Amino acid sequence: MIDKANEILAKAKEQMTSASRFLEESLKTYRAGKANPTVFNNVLVDYYGSKTPLPQVASVTAPDARTIAIQPWDRNMIPLIEKAILDANVGMTPQNNGETIRCNVPALTEERRKELIKKAKAEGENAKTVVRNARRDAMDALKKCIKEGLAEDMEKDFEDKVQKATDEVTKNVDALVSAKEKEILTV
Repeated sequence: MIDKANEILAKAKEQMTSASRFLEESLKTYRAGKANPTVFNNVLVDYYGSKTPLPQVASVTAPDARTIAIQPWDRNMIPLIEKAILDANVGMTPQNNGETIRCNVPALTEERRKELIKKAKAEGENAKTVVRNARRDAMDALKKCIKEGLAEDMEKDFEDKVQKATDEVTKNVDALVSAKEKEILTV
């Protein structure tokens, strides 16, 4: 029975940490006023009939704080990449010189900063909801283990471990959101 309780705990921890990792990756795509190539991770380019993420068809770099350079591996892809960037609505206008595409990163307005912070906080709340749902599922499964023969004091120990994991991941989510908020507010 202890093995099953350990399995429940491990599954809950995995769900919680994956929610935190997903939030972290999602927050990386926020354009916070300085050039960040991860902004283009979700831009899909029509690459020979299939939608492919931009970083898989070109090299995306930030040569300076205000510019992102995109070097396609196939020059014929330049018009398709430009179209994909415009369609993705990342707030940048691509310009090409025949070999590379450059995107100038505009400064964020105060209104846009507030909007990004609000969006980051909403994503943080979504991550916390996933964490709480994983906690609830684990607690319910542990209660069922009592009926299957797990001692009540063991069940309480595992509930405490689940709660500690929940608190730890929730604290991490809050830290991620506040760090992104600070980054967005930095001019």
